[in-house]
Amino acid sequence: MMLDRSAGSVARRRRDDDPRDVSAARRAVARVALLLLAVAGLYQGIWAQVAPRSFFEDFPGGTSWVAGDGPYNEHLTRDIGGLVNGLSVVAIVAALSLSRTLLVANALGWLVYAVPHLGYHLSQPLDDAGMQAVNVLVLCAEIVLPVLGLLGASWGRSEQRPTADVRRTQPSTVDARGLP
Repeated sequence: MMLDRSAGSVARRRRDDDPRDVSAARRAVARVALLLLAVAGLYQGIWAQVAPRSFFEDFPGGTSWVAGDGPYNEHLTRDIGGLVNGLSVVAIVAALSLSRTLLVANALGWLVYAVPHLGYHLSQPLDDAGMQAVNVLVLCAEIVLPVLGLLGASWGRSEQRPTADVRRTQPSTVDARGLP
């Protein structure tokens, strides 16, 4: 921290590498990443739950990525939509709270879903190479965004919020034995 002692006053100026600035930037990146993840998840999940046949035939937007993998199953389509909606809700709550435990749980939940999903689509590529590239990009985002969400967690003591300095302004009424 640099001090400006001009005109008899002491004013604090933050340096570019101040940990508080870095921490605020990390929290902002985490929140944006998690909210993007939630929006993408809700796009898929709400569509699959509200209009499962349309989702099956038209996802991600008239290109029929799902229908090529077998017969329509309304139950399965609605269930997957609900699961993705559930993950999205957790991402939203994690973005709002930035609780370390919730950020870790969110990241693990998305990774358990997204890594095998990406693996499947890498081993079973779409016929259109351009669409396959878009598909892989989107599926990689479902891995990268929850990991970016972990940036919102404070991992070390140096990044923990300072605690208030509590000092007594009145003499204590407690005697030497700890009794009032």
